[in-house]
Amino acid sequence: MSVYSLYIFDRHTECIYTKRWTDRHALPAIRSTAGGALSNGSSSTANDIPAATRRAMKHSDDAKLIFGTIFSLRRMVRQLGGTDDQFLSYRTGEYKLHYFETPTQLKLIMLTDLHVGNMRTVLYQIWATLYVEYVVKSPLAPTEHASGVGVANELFEGGLERFIVSTM
Repeated sequence: MSVYSLYIFDRHTECIYTKRWTDRHALPAIRSTAGGALSNGSSSTANDIPAATRRAMKHSDDAKLIFGTIFSLRRMVRQLGGTDDQFLSYRTGEYKLHYFETPTQLKLIMLTDLHVGNMRTVLYQIWATLYVEYVVKSPLAPTEHASGVGVANELFEGGLERFIVSTM
């Protein structure tokens, strides 16, 4: 079993946590790439941008695309199946996306390889035993993650790393 990445979105649709366990080149392509020009109308190319900035922009773009995919699929499931149906996962030829939403509208999304079964219980355990214990109950953690401030908790990150390694 291979876990590629984990994304956590808050109720305001902000990506508050991203973790990747494999090299980006090994991660299946989940989007098509645009040309080398910047979208803000400048004549600079992508080669003029520092590598760290390009990486941050790519992570941000990936998070936005994943959230948009989840939003669209959830809406389609509700329209076709009714309000009782839930979106749990989908699979492509390259990866499988697992989805879990908490009662407080926190969304946990995990990308894995194709041979992994249902990860809903694993995502629930990450939320209940790690996120709630180390982030929600922490007096130093912000209650809202406004303006791009994400989860920056060493205990959560260490516990998540140990948890994922133990489930592999």
